[in-house]
Amino acid sequence: MIKTMIRTLTTAALLAATVTVALAQSAEPARPYLKHDVTVTSSVVRIGDLIENAGIVANIPIFRAPDLGTTGTVPVETVIAAVRPHALVGFDTGGAADVVVTRAAREIPVADIEKTLANAIAGRFNIGAATDIKVYFDRDPRAIQVDPAAQGDVQVGRLSYDARTTRFDTTLEVPTGANGKRGLLRLTGRAVATVETVMVSRTIERGAVLRAADLVVERRPRSEVGRDAIGGLDQAVGQAARNTLRPGQALRSADLTKPEIVLRNEMVTLVFEAPGLTLTMRGKALESGAEGDMVSVLNEQSKRNVQGVVAGPGHVVVRSAVPRLAANIPVPADNGQ
Repeated sequence: MIKTMIRTLTTAALLAATVTVALAQSAEPARPYLKHDVTVTSSVVRIGDLIENAGIVANIPIFRAPDLGTTGTVPVETVIAAVRPHALVGFDTGGAADVVVTRAAREIPVADIEKTLANAIAGRFNIGAATDIKVYFDRDPRAIQVDPAAQGDVQVGRLSYDARTTRFDTTLEVPTGANGKRGLLRLTGRAVATVETVMVSRTIERGAVLRAADLVVERRPRSEVGRDAIGGLDQAVGQAARNTLRPGQALRSADLTKPEIVLRNEMVTLVFEAPGLTLTMRGKALESGAEGDMVSVLNEQSKRNVQGVVAGPGHVVVRSAVPRLAANIPVPADNGQ
């Protein structure tokens, strides 16, 4: 019995020792280790941003953060030297040579800035619809990087515009913080009212008929193209060049004409129409013409020149309000009635 009691006491002591060790191990803080790629949201980098399990020194700032939306690197030796005064030594570096640090940001694209400015100019100076206004900056601006917590969008504050020179000078109000704080950004440049303009993409010879593949649509300053500029492909496709057209040339109404569908010296179908009478014969066009044009045609049978209207390719119509008989049709005999 005594031996049994001794074994029981020994077992209990071993169990107690095991539990004590386990509790001691669970109470140990996790070992600090270095992060290799971090993103920060403030203007400073704290110990806890770089080292996991940094404990009570985690909120101590040690470096200035990169600019908003940018990334930088910090040598591990520099990190070790920065945290040593705070009694944080012996952390696991994982063999890294550098730590990559990125400053988080919300980006406001240049396109949004242009759109905001165009809306303001259109609303305040009435030079056209905002969608028709093209903004050119004196210095190409970059996308604006703001604090991720910053609320709102860019707003136009002070704005001046000269319609004669198309110059503008503005101060933009840019959100910079979660508390509604805003910064100022001055921009200058030109704002031009534009229109969609049809242009040819290759040289078009006089008389050639335009196809969709020959044309492009671009926006051009309204002051350059004139009021008779052609703005839609449907106005140009199927029309003929009145003169030679060069690539990049904005098309005007005066540059185009109906295509000639009857050519000089071409054999055509000549149709004579009068009330109750229609005759068809061959003729020779003495001049070229587009649909609806009046042209001269030589009647091959009578050898007379007649005037007719071009009604289609190789088709000319001569109309008369008075019934007439063609010279080659015999006159009906008189039966004495």
